[in-house]
Amino acid sequence: MLDTIFKHRTIRKYKSTPVDESILEEILKAGTRASTTGNAQVYSMVVTRDKELREKLWETQFKQDMVKEAPVVITFCADVNRFSKWCRQRNADPHYHNFLWFFTGSIDALLASQNAALAAEAHGLGICYMGPTIYMARKIIEVLDLPKGVVPVATLVVGYPDEEPELTDRLPLEGVVHYETYQDYTKEDIDRIYAEKESLELTKELLSINEKETLAQIFTDNRYKKDDNIHFSKELLQVLKEQGFMDHEK
Repeated sequence: MLDTIFKHRTIRKYKSTPVDESILEEILKAGTRASTTGNAQVYSMVVTRDKELREKLWETQFKQDMVKEAPVVITFCADVNRFSKWCRQRNADPHYHNFLWFFTGSIDALLASQNAALAAEAHGLGICYMGPTIYMARKIIEVLDLPKGVVPVATLVVGYPDEEPELTDRLPLEGVVHYETYQDYTKEDIDRIYAEKESLELTKELLSINEKETLAQIFTDNRYKKDDNIHFSKELLQVLKEQGFMDHEK
């Protein structure tokens, strides 16, 4: 498994070869073996293989073609709907339609998604996490017919790779690991931690293409802009309200 982890690549091009049913079932079972809050499993996995539905999901994922090319799309959702229904049917009074339990369900769903991703890669499949999922949550809710108490938080496309990209760069351990307590970063720490990333040929290409002075400016001005951040934050909060996750009354 460690070999699988250290060879992880994001795959954006896929063969049309279908994923065997038994392999898919094992991937999904691996998802269910992830750690979960109180063993409640307040998440759901929606598996989409239908071509027309994948086409609709492609629309929600900023029209990134791997959603149509990969034979399997799995949407991981924070889900208190099922758990709440079980509680009511067992003469228990659930109180999980609040932000805390959206966050709890999101953690459960993300843990399950990573287990599923590792299992898929162990079978020689490729995966790609789709970034627009939380941005386009309302549209995905419509496409997948998600009821109240269910919100998509992550999407994996799964299939056989039709490319072998290079490993993507990662920050050194000192950039993300703190021992005993959090040690805030000095100016010198920041320079050292980001030095390798900033010196990559890919970074130089991006700076040239985007006509920017620094890589940080590409993140703040191009990829994750202030206006977009505010817009999609408001959208997500509204979706959470509509899906019943903002009830904070006693």
